Amino acid sequence: MRGLQLSAYGDPAEVIKLVDLPEPGSLAPDEYIIDVEAAPIEPTDQYIIAGIYGELPPLPHFLGCEGVGRVSAVGRNVKHVKIGDRVLAPMLKNNTWVDRIRTNETWQRALPEGDLNQLAQLGMNPATAYLILTEFVTLHPGEWVISTAANSAVGRSVIPIAKARGVKMVNVVRRPELAAEITALGGDVVLVDGPDLPLQIAAATGNTRIPLALDGVGGPTTQRLLDSIGLYGKVILWSRMSGEPSTIDSVPILFTGKSLHGFWIVNWLKVPGNRERLTAIYEEVAPLVASGAISIPVAGEFALDQYVEALVLAAKYRGKAILRPNVHAL
Repeated sequence: MRGLQLSAYGDPAEVIKLVDLPEPGSLAPDEYIIDVEAAPIEPTDQYIIAGIYGELPPLPHFLGCEGVGRVSAVGRNVKHVKIGDRVLAPMLKNNTWVDRIRTNETWQRALPEGDLNQLAQLGMNPATAYLILTEFVTLHPGEWVISTAANSAVGRSVIPIAKARGVKMVNVVRRPELAAEITALGGDVVLVDGPDLPLQIAAATGNTRIPLALDGVGGPTTQRLLDSIGLYGKVILWSRMSGEPSTIDSVPILFTGKSLHGFWIVNWLKVPGNRERLTAIYEEVAPLVASGAISIPVAGEFALDQYVEALVLAAKYRGKAILRPNVHAL
């Protein structure tokens, strides 16, 4: 059994090693083993390696924040999964870049058949998309939601989740050449960010009151979203891909009741009872991934011993590099 271990923060070629690990051994009654089939390299992983993530683990540390695999052994009390089931790896336990995982988590269920590389990415981004769409505002069919970073994994995921609920999406991109791609994914309206974004949104939606905006960009875009939502509307900050701090004017917030909220799935998972909620979330979202309605670009597949090449590709390509534990040559 092997795993990718981080010994310090810095250059992946210098601080990560492929190490041999002991096999899991005998299981407790509530434990089971997942043979990892595929695990994506996420920005979260890259930030952890660089030492700049919001929450850093103690070192040495085994890497990987999500993935998918087959159940290969179960303890005598395990009833929610069985040998042969394809299941998600325990999310954000940071140990999926390994051959096998030993766990006792109870929220996993057998996944529908689908593209392996897409199912491997189900854990974090589609779940984040689901939660930022549903946790803060009760939406009704026909209402509009604004989503920036529409070409990101979260932005792509929120489109079919909203469509399944009858919610319309204004999808915002920062480069005009991305608009056709997002339209092809089912985006109701696709706009290019800029100083006139509130005017564009008002024209596209008929000046309707918009209760919710999802911001993965930050910078001046956050204020544009505040200017675009209605009274008591909410802007959810889930990322800051521009690299710039959000700049806002507090006076309109004071007089309109609009509000800003941050969302980080790491903290959400720490709330008692929330991990158990993942079962219902994935029952809704997993079929969208399996059917191809949610699809995130993939740059390539790599065996564990090709991790340096995989991390280089992940850093420069907008598709995901997928590690394939238990595959020794690709």
